[in-house]
Amino acid sequence: MSLSIYNTLSERKETFKPLEPGKVGMYVCGVTVYDMCHIGHARAYVAADVIYRWLKISGFQVTYVRNFTDIDDKIIKRAAELGISTKELAERYIREFNHDMEQLGVQKPTVEPRATEHIPQIIDIVRRLIERGHAYQVEGDVYFDVSSFPEYGKLSKRNLDDLKAGARVEVDERKQDPLDFALWKAAKPGEPWWESPWGRGRPGWHIECSAMSTAYLGQPFDLHGGGKDLVFPHHENEIAQSEAAFGRPFVHAFFHNGFVNIDKEKMSKSLGNFFTIREIIERYHPEALRYFVLTTHYRSPLNFEVEFTCPACGKKLERAQLEAGSCPSCGRRWSEEERKQAVQFPGLEDCQRRVEYLYATRQRLKNFLSAAVTGAGEVLRPEEIEALEPRFRQALDDDFNTAQALAVLADAARLVNEILDNRARASQALVTSSAGRLDDVIGFMAGALGILEREPEAVLADLRGRWLRERGLSAEEIERLVAERNQARREKDFKRADAIRERLAALGIELMDGAQGTSWRVRL
Repeated sequence: MSLSIYNTLSERKETFKPLEPGKVGMYVCGVTVYDMCHIGHARAYVAADVIYRWLKISGFQVTYVRNFTDIDDKIIKRAAELGISTKELAERYIREFNHDMEQLGVQKPTVEPRATEHIPQIIDIVRRLIERGHAYQVEGDVYFDVSSFPEYGKLSKRNLDDLKAGARVEVDERKQDPLDFALWKAAKPGEPWWESPWGRGRPGWHIECSAMSTAYLGQPFDLHGGGKDLVFPHHENEIAQSEAAFGRPFVHAFFHNGFVNIDKEKMSKSLGNFFTIREIIERYHPEALRYFVLTTHYRSPLNFEVEFTCPACGKKLERAQLEAGSCPSCGRRWSEEERKQAVQFPGLEDCQRRVEYLYATRQRLKNFLSAAVTGAGEVLRPEEIEALEPRFRQALDDDFNTAQALAVLADAARLVNEILDNRARASQALVTSSAGRLDDVIGFMAGALGILEREPEAVLADLRGRWLRERGLSAEEIERLVAERNQARREKDFKRADAIRERLAALGIELMDGAQGTSWRVRL
């Protein structure tokens, strides 16, 4: 099966054929660096990361460009509020962004350009647009004349009248048309500025991406991505200004990831259902968040279910009760930290359990293979094992269907455990060769999806620590109870030993007695 991708421009799934054989140019709109990244950013950049990874695995030489918007109205406003320069603010949030992406396993792009480093390229495109009759000046500002580009709306599939009636547009009486958008903005007192043919000023938002993508990928290039919220006006405006300036197509194919919803409502600060990546990964392992993102096809909406539970008595709450600040059942008034703990994400908790299972499986494989004899070359259940990689490839070749790809990975983990659980039925060498083949296949899948790339021991320890902290437990306390139980067993006080086991079981702690002593694990 050949690689296919849904092209927002053509509104159909197409076989992917790069403009230059063997090479791919891909641009994804980056963040405006004025605040912490939210889970919508996690969705967008994990989706793009899988596309980037799979293109490389498929044999393409990929130039992946993801920009930083480091000058913008929001940046200027926030820097003024904090009493720092826009450059200092941008540097701060670029560092925070990089930290979040590293935690999520998002690979670095080939190039990460910043808007402020490409002012000459921006000015060049604006000059071209004025010369070609597609832009006009008003008191130091320069606007794109939407009426001069007949194909405007070809990405969002709306005509100009519909766009004027319902679109988000800048209100400015100096514009010839409400849909006209700023290419260059005259500097206001106290704002950063650059010299230009139209006076001191700074670039508009849309022109930045046209300049940076063209600088590194030329025009046209293969793939342009971002969230569905960028279809209009951002990507529509990019197409218009780029094609008007250079007289040729801008991009071969656009891909857009779906919205993030919280309990089926669009996430927004105004609705009070807004969560940053940092808030989520303080509660859940970052790989659980990445896994959760991958459970839904990138073009579909991603819904975070939310539950509210009193951290004192465990009773379920309504959102209004949580916002009131106290539990109607036990009367407890919550601290801000307790209030955060009351918000729970069942989907993330489930994904954290799946991540734990996969890492435990990899750890089991690692332990077995490190102690096993050399395999004989043949494998057990060959039809199932050898079908895994083709099924996985088929899933990602079909418009990067990560949900189906995860299902194949789950089948691989199940096979591992079934074979190792029943290894007495086959020779050690045959079991070893089967385990080795499955380890290779799982490693391949993990590399494509960007999961299971950490050391299993470290992740399992981290997950256990998180689970214990949430319940106010400590490893030391559990070890003390295990020691008490072992002492009771030595004294043949089996009633007390069973009571301790039951107490630990009620806390979610499973004991395993063996020749080497008693070990324990958390049932996540």
